[in-house]
Amino acid sequence: MFLVLLSRIECVALKRKTYSELRSCNIGVVADEIASYDTVVKDIIDYVAGPFEGKTYDELAKFVDKFGARPSGSQVLEDSIDYMIQLTRDEGVTDIITEELEVPHWVRGDEVITMLKPRVKNIALLGLGRSVSTPDEGITAEVIVVSNFEKLEAATYEDVKGKIVLYDPIFTSYGETVVYRSQGATKAAEKGAVAALVRSITPFSINSPHTGSQTYGGNVTQIPTAAITIEDADLIRRLYDRGETVELNIKMFSTYDTKVSRNTIIDLKGIEKPEKLVIVSGHIDSWDVGQGAMDDGGGLFISWAAPVILKRLNLRPRRTLRSIFWTAEELGLVGAYAYEEKHRNESSNINFIMESDEGTFAPRGLAVSGTQEARCIIAEILKLFESINASTLVEDDSAGSDIAVIIKTGVPGASLHNANERYFWFHHTEGDTMNVEDPEELDLCTAFWTAVAYIIADLSIDIPR
Repeated sequence: MFLVLLSRIECVALKRKTYSELRSCNIGVVADEIASYDTVVKDIIDYVAGPFEGKTYDELAKFVDKFGARPSGSQVLEDSIDYMIQLTRDEGVTDIITEELEVPHWVRGDEVITMLKPRVKNIALLGLGRSVSTPDEGITAEVIVVSNFEKLEAATYEDVKGKIVLYDPIFTSYGETVVYRSQGATKAAEKGAVAALVRSITPFSINSPHTGSQTYGGNVTQIPTAAITIEDADLIRRLYDRGETVELNIKMFSTYDTKVSRNTIIDLKGIEKPEKLVIVSGHIDSWDVGQGAMDDGGGLFISWAAPVILKRLNLRPRRTLRSIFWTAEELGLVGAYAYEEKHRNESSNINFIMESDEGTFAPRGLAVSGTQEARCIIAEILKLFESINASTLVEDDSAGSDIAVIIKTGVPGASLHNANERYFWFHHTEGDTMNVEDPEELDLCTAFWTAVAYIIADLSIDIPR
């Protein structure tokens, strides 16, 4: 999951609000219309618990086991897109198109960090996306440890010049802490550093480094940059605080070019307003470590399941339900930006847009971006999901990662709010495998995602902007 949009990175803790806490929620007769969907919600939940039970998990497992990691620009990503298209056609959903775009293709090579002083030790690492390589002999330099950008800024140029900067911020939230990963190399280079390392952006580790994207700023030297484990970062900090000289040799190699990939668009056409869209989505690419089961295989497959289930149940909403499988999310929301640009003249037809990209653990509701009136309508819909404990509305002005590109143009939208307290344990690591996913929780997410999307697509009114 790529979350380096500035508004997303620097956001404060989300405010969780139940329907009763929202201000001025008087939606009149719309509340009665929404209440009339209680039978449809029950039917969808029962269907997923019956004939469709375990299918989301089983299809995700087949997909993950077959393809594994699906990095941007790779042939395996393109093969996985073809696979999803055929899987959808096999379900009788055939209104499918793809849209080509140029995407980054960064390939990780050999990576080694060795501590040379005060003792010899191998350091686990994962290079950050788009990192440049070191010289063949590597970079050997002393380490300076800083806990935040303010401490780096307070150091003189001579303090940092020729050294390796290690950022060791304590994880508070992803949004607050990820800036050290995404911007750390640029800020270190401005001070004359020869490389930058970051304590993995996670609250929990079993000596596991977490990768992720970073962006080089303009007019600075591009220096190698990588994440190391919490454990090794803490070790280096302790040595550094005792006055020990910590010297590392870093060898990192990679290649970078561009390739052509595709966004995948699947439509279940509306029966009254087919030009109007309610979009569900997830991204199909992943990092090159782990298997991309959680980030974002789960989100991909609940968005695949929504039109499939509605087709099976012969539930055709008034508006078109569109499922989008974004490509190249991890290296900069590339697919989302391309879609927004290509469809900019049609954005007025997007009634609502949804994305699942922060886990598919037990659903708890939606994180919603939009006007107060829009949030009131969504909150009323969420009341229909109290039976599965998924009725919480979270106010989030930049809900989602890919969809934030479209939400910022004024389109209302939401991301899946789920019990993802352990999400960042496995995020962007070798641990992102099928073992993180739970069949029953995936079924609940599937039922919730499908039913919410259907109701929004079928309501007699548009979600207000």
